[in-house]
Amino acid sequence: MSKLVTIFGGSGFVGRYIARRMAKDGWRVRVACRHPNDAMFVRTYGVVGQVEPVFCNIRDDQSVRAVTHGADAVVNCVGTFDARGKNNFDAVQAEGASRIARIATEQGVSNLVHISAIGADADAESDYARTKAEGEAGILKHFPGAVILRPSVIFGAEDNFFNRFAGMARRMPVLPLFGGESLFQPVYVDDVAAAAQLGAEGKAAAGVYELGGPDAESFRDLMKQMLEVVQRRRLVLNQPIWLGGVLATVLDGLSYVSLGLFSNSILTRDQVKQLGSDNVVSEDAKGFADLGIEPMSLEAVLPDYLWPYRPSGQYAAIKDSARNLKV
Repeated sequence: MSKLVTIFGGSGFVGRYIARRMAKDGWRVRVACRHPNDAMFVRTYGVVGQVEPVFCNIRDDQSVRAVTHGADAVVNCVGTFDARGKNNFDAVQAEGASRIARIATEQGVSNLVHISAIGADADAESDYARTKAEGEAGILKHFPGAVILRPSVIFGAEDNFFNRFAGMARRMPVLPLFGGESLFQPVYVDDVAAAAQLGAEGKAAAGVYELGGPDAESFRDLMKQMLEVVQRRRLVLNQPIWLGGVLATVLDGLSYVSLGLFSNSILTRDQVKQLGSDNVVSEDAKGFADLGIEPMSLEAVLPDYLWPYRPSGQYAAIKDSARNLKV
């Protein structure tokens, strides 16, 4: 019988790529998520019955135990940007990760992969980064042989980074940035999935791997590159971090006083704290080279999914070609 992998958050941005890879390699895949009815698309990654979405609440031991039972490998892709509510930073990224590792050990799981983030630091000012570090500590406490992956900002067709700013460029004449000089090392989502697959299949040594693409660039330069791809001329305006803090405080305050009726998905105080720091691979960290993976460049992928944001959309290339025709 084929081996079984349980992927927590397997219908999310990164998780779906891991699920597809594991299914293609012949594994049975159990996609554990909060809304399985919205994750039926994962079934198409394999033959009938090979990939199945199932309900799981990682805040509950019994729920995690039920979806872990019988699994040969576990991959945890669950993360959040929600500072409040039941599924907040601590509940999901710290306690949830620790719970998954503890129960995986109880269930005799052979391999565990945990998706963390570059910048994870127990002493970080950002709650996101702090809870990521606490999650890593919980993972290693209960499952010392785990593979922990720390990607930089992840890009791909479903990302919420380049898609978000490309959408803003379509509507606005100016792109205001906070932390425009901070460095990022964007990494392609399927490269992260490839690293996770190696860990789940026991083909990667235990430890922490920091994953970044071939190039580290400033936030400002990344936006300029994005604008070239979407063929739009916009003013990229770098704003001081303190101003971002003021704006985020107002937006967070509106969310609080409205009792959640206004959900701040624009800019939070915690995001401002993160934008003030570089997000690149450390010099002494293990990375893609240690896994035998050559990461894709940003230039090779962005045009494949940002074309809808061009003024002429899918016809941009045809129009460019027509300009070169001789009358």
